[in-house]
Amino acid sequence: MKIVIADDHHIVRKGLTLFINTQEDMEVIGEAKNGQEAVEITNKLQPDIILMDLSMPILDGLQATKRIKENNPEMKIMILTSFSDQDHVIPALEVGAAGYQLKDSNPDDLIIAVRKLMNGEHQFPEKVTSQLLSHLTGKKDKTKHLLDELTKREKEVLKEIACGKSNKEIAFSLEITEKTVKTHVSNILMKLQLQDRTQAALYAVKHGLVCDQNL
Repeated sequence: MKIVIADDHHIVRKGLTLFINTQEDMEVIGEAKNGQEAVEITNKLQPDIILMDLSMPILDGLQATKRIKENNPEMKIMILTSFSDQDHVIPALEVGAAGYQLKDSNPDDLIIAVRKLMNGEHQFPEKVTSQLLSHLTGKKDKTKHLLDELTKREKEVLKEIACGKSNKEIAFSLEITEKTVKTHVSNILMKLQLQDRTQAALYAVKHGLVCDQNL
């Protein structure tokens, strides 16, 4: 798993690099001290995952994430910051970040979150999750639900996505093939006009497709 770290603090970059490189399945292949460098290094090295700080000079993490996703739609970006409020969490996810972790997290939890993200799963700290739920429950949708465009099966898949399940887990739960799940996910993103699974999960919760942990 190839990783790029973007953070304007030298000590943070080096500390993360040393720790991540102790993992057998991970390697830090590049570092960036600002958002502009993050965009350039990403385009050049094509990492699997980028750990992106939000507060950086020249180009901040939000702008860098947006530019990277425009050029590399499939690139996985995990925000790694000290901010857990709605003003930072929501915009980061809206511009395409697939994960969000806090710098005061346990290092082992960060590694687990990175592996989950690589497998298409999403794990958020409790502080971030509470901000997401508060945002979603407090915001009223003034447009027609695009959910009406989904088939019954697509809604079932969307609900599973809201649970944070991977395609393999969804296939097992719904007793369908993983290839069929991928097709449903593509259709869901297209019909709901969303960019990725994270946005799909947020949309599902927002519109009442609550994850059933018993599934």
